[in-house]
Amino acid sequence: MNAQTILVTGGAGYIGSHVALQLRARGEKVIVLDNLSTGFKEAVLDAPLIIGDVGDTALVNKTIREHNIRTVMHFAASISVPESIQDPIKYYRNNTSNTRALLECCVAQNIPELVFSSTAAVYGTPENGQASEDHPTRPINPYGNSKLMSEWMLRDVSAVSPLRYVALRYFNVAGADTSKRIGQALKQSFHLVHVAAEHISGRRENLAMYGTNYDTPDGTAIRDYLHVVDLARAHLDALDYLRRGGPNTTLNVGYGHGYSVREVLQAAERVAGRPLIILEQPRRTGDPPVLIAQAQRIRQELGWEPQLDNLEAIVRSAIEWELQLRQRPWGA
Repeated sequence: MNAQTILVTGGAGYIGSHVALQLRARGEKVIVLDNLSTGFKEAVLDAPLIIGDVGDTALVNKTIREHNIRTVMHFAASISVPESIQDPIKYYRNNTSNTRALLECCVAQNIPELVFSSTAAVYGTPENGQASEDHPTRPINPYGNSKLMSEWMLRDVSAVSPLRYVALRYFNVAGADTSKRIGQALKQSFHLVHVAAEHISGRRENLAMYGTNYDTPDGTAIRDYLHVVDLARAHLDALDYLRRGGPNTTLNVGYGHGYSVREVLQAAERVAGRPLIILEQPRRTGDPPVLIAQAQRIRQELGWEPQLDNLEAIVRSAIEWELQLRQRPWGA
């Protein structure tokens, strides 16, 4: 078998499916492992899908052996900040404990390369709203804690094994495949752009704006919104970096500038050609006022160059995908 086979955990989910799609487009051999708790079979397209949990070490070891896996790309996780505050045990189980189990299998099977899906939530609330990779990690919610602990485990395991890794800290991911083959299809949505798209498609009667009294120009929180296609490309760049023998590294993935919640919703209104029904709500616990990437390092180390840094294009792709999904629902 091809020695370059790649195991994509969580590959039926939003980001993992976009990465698997780009990997297959350039001829890589991909195996997807997903328990379908939040993912969809329809997102996997032409890659083989193994339905199971990344915490099942017997299944993961068997999959690595039988498919001659060389590289692991690890996306399987729970990802909602509000849910993590309400149910922290779920996040320490699905994110931290399951990553520990996966790393145990990687060590047992001598896996040399791993790309890890981390998050900007590890930074907490940066003093000036911007975070470089050297910024102190001070998560303010269990989701960020669970991912940071996974980063620590990865660092420590790699110090005593052949495993090398790239950990990518995402900022706010949105949008859909530009050919509308796949996109975001969460069973319970909480991402702003996707929620707006659901409202425009008719799936929601209204949408909430959480926090209007932040110390920002228009009072709403500011985030670095990143097109999922650019994010997926960063994972392929990370894989190429590891194949060239690159050392362990942790990198931000973002555009380096932000938009407020109001600006995002105004962009959605422009695309939709009509006003949205927006309900102003109090701030949510665990949300920093401003979180923007300092992302020079990923350009220097991986040669990553974003192609879709345009808020209206991001929002438009999400809305067009959601309207299509409304006509042909997944998981029906």
